[in-house]
Amino acid sequence: MNKDNLIFAVFGILVGFISGYLMHEVVVSRQPPRLTPELRAQIGVGEDPTAAGATDARAADAGMGAPGSGGDAAAPAGGPAMAEVQQLRDYVAKNPNDADAVLKLANLNFDIRNWQRAQELYTQYLKLRPADPDVLTDLGISYRESRNFDEALARFKEARKLAPEHWQSYYNEVVVLAFDLKRFDEADQLLAELQRIQPGNPEVAKLADAVTRQKSAA
Repeated sequence: MNKDNLIFAVFGILVGFISGYLMHEVVVSRQPPRLTPELRAQIGVGEDPTAAGATDARAADAGMGAPGSGGDAAAPAGGPAMAEVQQLRDYVAKNPNDADAVLKLANLNFDIRNWQRAQELYTQYLKLRPADPDVLTDLGISYRESRNFDEALARFKEARKLAPEHWQSYYNEVVVLAFDLKRFDEADQLLAELQRIQPGNPEVAKLADAVTRQKSAA
């Protein structure tokens, strides 16, 4: 390969890498927030099979039953995913520093609403890989679902402090302030900032409408 061809090849690789990175950033910036079915219905957002709200069917498909009392996500006897889930639980118990496995198990527990165990695993993950706004937000959601609103707000604030453009953390903080705590003045201020960050985002527009309805009903 001559010098010109080598330079062209290297340039092509760099262009491909940069394009892929930018595409990933665009996808992440528009990734919908994780919502439970109840909150999704309250806000007026349609079913999203990629969000944690569509969890019951996915848990059934995975062979997972209802969460236990603080234990990991479990599969019913004979379920198609029983061996896989048990294997992951055992692996994490023996390899608590494998961050990827810990996060996978945390997400499984999130998906079947095993909030206490999800909190433990997300916290474990954040000790291994701190400063992850996505995981901090999911941890905040799990606290919100446990009705520990102060911890939820703290995690959302931590996430947006780390990543000022992380709109999902703003979104979930507005939810807690407006829907759970009825602190509408604070919710409106944060919602205005969210709308500035995500102009034209239909998820944000639906949230704004839902907040207006909440204030009218209060």
